[in-house]
Amino acid sequence: MSVSQAFSLSDDELALLPSDDDVEHYARHGWYLTKKLFTDDEVDELVAASERFYAGERSRTLPIRPPRLAYWDPSHGDVQRHHDYVHYESDPIARILRKPLIGAVAARLAKADEIRVFQSTLIYKPPIVGEPSNVVPWHFDRHYWSPCTSENMLTAFIPFHDCGEEMGTITMVDGSHRWEEILRDDTTTKHFAERDRNDLEVMLAENAAYNHVEVVKVPMVIPKGHMSFHHCRTYHGSGPNRSDKPRRAVSFHLQDGANEYRRFELSTGDVVTYNHDVLVRRTEDGRPDYSDPEYCPVLWRTP
Repeated sequence: MSVSQAFSLSDDELALLPSDDDVEHYARHGWYLTKKLFTDDEVDELVAASERFYAGERSRTLPIRPPRLAYWDPSHGDVQRHHDYVHYESDPIARILRKPLIGAVAARLAKADEIRVFQSTLIYKPPIVGEPSNVVPWHFDRHYWSPCTSENMLTAFIPFHDCGEEMGTITMVDGSHRWEEILRDDTTTKHFAERDRNDLEVMLAENAAYNHVEVVKVPMVIPKGHMSFHHCRTYHGSGPNRSDKPRRAVSFHLQDGANEYRRFELSTGDVVTYNHDVLVRRTEDGRPDYSDPEYCPVLWRTP
C-alpha cells in the first residue's frame, strides 16, 4: 500500500474532521468532543475483542515487562482494570484504533503533519459504586511524559458505548492547559496511582488560584462511536461508575511527529524514564526512539 493510499480519507470522513471553529475551541478549552468516528459495528468489535483479550487472547506479548506497566490480571479482583500496550498486544483492537480518521482528527487539533501512537490503555471500570480504584483523581498527562520534547501531545478517550456522568465518564477542567503551573517538584512525575488524592486536589486548587481562575469541571457526555480529545496539559479525572454496566474504554495517547526522547533529571539527579525506554529501538546517538514503528506506529501523515 502506498503512503498516499494509507493516509487518505473519503469525502464522508473529511466531513467528520474538526472545523476551524472546533480547532479554536480545542485551543481555548483544552478538549474537544468529536462527531461519530466509529461505526456501531466497529465499536461492537472493540467490545468483543476486549472480552477475548480479557479471556487471554493475545496477538503477541511484550518481550519484557516495563517497570511501571499497568496490567490487570484476575488475581487483582473486581477493581478498575488497566492494560497498557493493548495496541501492540491485540491486532483486532489495533486495527480499529488505527483507523486513519482518528489520526487525522488529532493532526487537525494538534496542528501537526504527523501523528504517531504513544500509548494505549484498555480500561474497564466495574459497576461498583464504592470501588476506590474507579475514581481517577485530577492530573494531567504531560507530568508523566517528562522524557518527551513535545508540548502538543494529546489523548483520545474512546468509550465502547454511550458514556455519561452515571458511568463515571472522563471530566475535564476547562482551559487548564493554559494555566501557568506552580508547585511542580519531583513528585509530579509520579503517576496518580502513586500519589495521595488529597495532594492532587490541593495541587489543582492552588494552581487555579495562582492563575486567578475558577475550577470549571466539564463531564464529557459521549455517544457511542464518538470520543473526546484532550491536550496533554488539561487536568482531568473521573468519578465512580454508578450504572449497572461496566464502563469500557481505551485511553489512546498520541504524539505529534516532532516528539522525541529527551533526558529529564529530577532534583536528585535521577533520570525519569517512560515504559517505552526499555522496549523501543535506539536512535543513532543512543536515545530511546519514540518513532519505533513496533510500539509507536504512525497513525496519520498529511499526504
